[in-house]
Amino acid sequence: MPRHPREMAAPEVREFLTHLATECEVSPSTQNQALNAIVFLYRHVLELDPGQFGDFTRAKVKKRLPVVLSRGEVSRLLNVLHPPWSIMGMLLYGAGLRLMECMRLRIKDIDFCYRQLIVREGKGGKDRVTVLPDSAIEPLKEHLDSIHLLFDQDRRDNSPGVELPRALERKYPNAGKQWAWFWVFPAPSHSVDPRTKILRRHHLHETLLQRAIKAAVYKAKITKPATPHTLRHSFATHLLESGYDIRTVQELLGHRDVSTTMIYTHVLNRPGMIVRSPADTSV
Repeated sequence: MPRHPREMAAPEVREFLTHLATECEVSPSTQNQALNAIVFLYRHVLELDPGQFGDFTRAKVKKRLPVVLSRGEVSRLLNVLHPPWSIMGMLLYGAGLRLMECMRLRIKDIDFCYRQLIVREGKGGKDRVTVLPDSAIEPLKEHLDSIHLLFDQDRRDNSPGVELPRALERKYPNAGKQWAWFWVFPAPSHSVDPRTKILRRHHLHETLLQRAIKAAVYKAKITKPATPHTLRHSFATHLLESGYDIRTVQELLGHRDVSTTMIYTHVLNRPGMIVRSPADTSV
């Protein structure tokens, strides 16, 4: 029969967490989320001490290889996309951007002269420099010309400037109205900022790109479960296939530890590259 959490303590919590790992086979992150939720429930809702239950069975980390598209599959995928999704796809693949890094790009982050992109406050709050693919330069310039119309309209309407990171809006109150801070991929209409309650123009929502990529994968007849992040995986893998060293790839991806980047070295030791299948050998 169901029991109220007040009637249970550490032994029941320990049994439940072990059940998640052994019977439900959840991931470590799911088990940790359940643990945090239980601790929050007892401490902040029931105002009880949950006790010590640190000896439960931990969920095992499963090693999984990233989904990677071939160069031909990437080409087919990008060919069926239309602007601005095709440009965003070029940057995900050609610069190794994460989804939100692409959505949050600003005009000032593009350096056409040095052919590079500046990623501001990426994962871990770090800035980094990555490559701007030559194939994206002309489409990107045409795109910037088109969104300048939105910027001009906002200025004519005296709309609030775009959101600025951290405390910059207090330090530079008019910077959000400058072209340099405008979004590379702005939303077509204004919306209310849930934190400040200000009606302003935000960048495109990430779900729109996710849907566009999903539809393009189907249209391009790609059978792999590709997502926007798959293009980043493909960027790293294809660089290693081309002979670039692991440290260079690590810097372009913005990984803190090279061990994270090492997952892409599976392309360098594929059995099929050095072993001939017995099905292909003569008796």
